[in-house]
Amino acid sequence: MDTSAVLINTPTTLALAIIALWLGYQINRRVVWLERYNIPAAVSGGLLISSLIALTEVASGWDIRFDLSLRDMLLIMFFSTIGLSSRLRMMLEGGKMLGIMIGLAVAFLLLQNLLGTGLAWVIGESPLYGLIGGSISLAGGHGTALTWGQLLEEHFGLENASTLGLTFATAGLITGGLVGGPVAAFLIRRHKLTPETVEHELPHIEANGRTTYMIDLNSLLTAVLLLALCFALGASIYDWLSGAGIRLPAFLTAMFLGIVLANALDLAGVQVDNRPVQLLGDLSLQLFLGMSLISLPLLSLQGALGAISLIMLFQAMLIAAFAILLVFPLLGRSYDAACISAGFIGMGLGATPVGIANMNAITQRFGPSPKAFLVIPLLGAFFIDIANASLVQLFLHVLG
Repeated sequence: MDTSAVLINTPTTLALAIIALWLGYQINRRVVWLERYNIPAAVSGGLLISSLIALTEVASGWDIRFDLSLRDMLLIMFFSTIGLSSRLRMMLEGGKMLGIMIGLAVAFLLLQNLLGTGLAWVIGESPLYGLIGGSISLAGGHGTALTWGQLLEEHFGLENASTLGLTFATAGLITGGLVGGPVAAFLIRRHKLTPETVEHELPHIEANGRTTYMIDLNSLLTAVLLLALCFALGASIYDWLSGAGIRLPAFLTAMFLGIVLANALDLAGVQVDNRPVQLLGDLSLQLFLGMSLISLPLLSLQGALGAISLIMLFQAMLIAAFAILLVFPLLGRSYDAACISAGFIGMGLGATPVGIANMNAITQRFGPSPKAFLVIPLLGAFFIDIANASLVQLFLHVLG
């Protein structure tokens, strides 16, 4: 059949994401090792849906794509709730962790590329292909893989570099979601760690296996108003910065607005119930993750599956050892350090959303870690991309 493009609209994408999350929870509940090792429900359910979509593409010849505009808004909403839940003391403590993580991220990216180029040389390929199986596609993600892939094709004559990069990026998303949770759970259980932050549980009633939350309407409306302010003011600041030539992720300005609003209200003595903010954050994150996982282009993994699997195995072993032996100890062997380790693994193999999914799976089971949800997004939004671009340029200079 001739390939024809099919665009799944926003309502259908949202419905499939909810179905994927529901399936993920059901699968995790029935497959013991998935729940034991804290595999995110979005990963187990999302991979099932994306696999069915891939089979549909093969059978029909369609090229199925999703409208993900709502997903981007949900990400901004989630990080707005992170900002609204952040306090100055926690931010100052998280700043020290962020400084340590920047140094560790640079060291890991170096090791990731050394491993990738070494494996490429062992299997008889150009070491430049190792950069594609290293930080270009894994820590960099799909956008970075496509950009560098085109450059490698045009200036270094590497065939199919873009396609291979997208394939590795997809494999990295899956692997990061499967590795991060088990590593963090291992660290938490081995060191008997507990959260430092007490989570304020929403009042609820449980009956017949169902949970009904009791939320005050005024508190909910206040939370929605604060989120709307983060959206509106954050968008204005984003546009102003873009006009000045400063490029930042849109969610970052919304998160900073949330931090400013939350701490300004505290200083003014205005009490805000944070529990509706927490509920809206959980909802937006789950829907965001569901949309991200169902839209994975799994067909891009066909082809060089053997070599990709081998390289991903070694890369997964490297980042797991790095997290256990360096990240966790240097961050203080605390519960927050374990959660950040889960996020770092997801981000280092896949992307920031995978890191967030890993941390969410851990915190849902063991308790909250606000510092982790500050450190990993900041690391992923700013520093890792800058460090990655610099190191890739260095490797190209040496290997080219």
